[in-house]
Amino acid sequence: MKKLTAEQLKKNIASGDIAPVYLFSGDDIFRKQQITKQIISALKIDEFNLSQEDCQQTKDIGEIMTLANTMPAFAERRVIILNNIDKLTKNPMVALVNYLQNPLNSTCLILFHNDYKKFKKDKTLTSALSEDSVEVLFDELKGASLQKWLKDNFTAKGLKINSDTLFMLEELVGADLNALTMEIEKLSLLLEKREDKTVTEEDLLSSIGYSKEENPFALNNAVLSLNKKEALKIIDNLLKAGEEPIAILNKISNPAMKLFRIKRLAEAGVPAFQITTQAGLMPWESRLVSVARNLPPSNIMLKAIDKIIEADLAFKTSTADNAGVVLKGLILSLLPN
Repeated sequence: MKKLTAEQLKKNIASGDIAPVYLFSGDDIFRKQQITKQIISALKIDEFNLSQEDCQQTKDIGEIMTLANTMPAFAERRVIILNNIDKLTKNPMVALVNYLQNPLNSTCLILFHNDYKKFKKDKTLTSALSEDSVEVLFDELKGASLQKWLKDNFTAKGLKINSDTLFMLEELVGADLNALTMEIEKLSLLLEKREDKTVTEEDLLSSIGYSKEENPFALNNAVLSLNKKEALKIIDNLLKAGEEPIAILNKISNPAMKLFRIKRLAEAGVPAFQITTQAGLMPWESRLVSVARNLPPSNIMLKAIDKIIEADLAFKTSTADNAGVVLKGLILSLLPN
């Protein structure tokens, strides 16, 4: 049995090296489905030689195992997909294990195991795989790996995008690859007739459904840029638009805590290149290390953080007298004159 990464598997598929059995573990079902489509396309499988079964809905896989041992119809290969094999009961699992020990080369059996905690403990399947079978782990993408996936997918569409806009996309949409793929497709259509294929923050906001004036990161960015005047103006606009005070407070507290961590590390003598990592910053946020030099000392900032905590409690218990005064007071105590 071979263990491959998703990237290695893609190369194998492109070269025509397709195994008789694939065991896909991990929680990222989207990438499992995408690479399965690549296998089906590479083998040029027609509807007569493609079968799919969900083990969560059926308790008997006898027929599908018989099919796996049958030569394809007027083709070189057939593909069988078994989803949720982690739901198999004892007898069907025995039938599957027996097949895995001696698979038919003209069949490509693709197994989706979607319970990684169970997979790590139970080695029944991995120990049964033949030497020419392949195991691939599909972890959910996070951080740098998710950013790389996004960049690769933008590049595949002929689009360019900078790190700040990528971060905004991730913050607005989350890490759901299906939703992110849809947004990339929408952006591709939006920029289809534009000569410059660089996706801007305005493009992203427009595609998702925000106007430039409704930028959900405007207050966050104003605080991180130490732009007191802009931050106060945005608070006024948000309150007039009916934004809940607690939601506005979150847009202040998140960047405030980030700046506070940077300031404390800088005062402790931590080198700038280490602050980026220790403060939990993304690589493109390294500029904040120099921005933090203009902040008040950390003991003064700590008092502002305490006021944020007090404001949070007041908003949640409806004991704040004037939300606008409280929120603007936080900006005045946090940002330098």
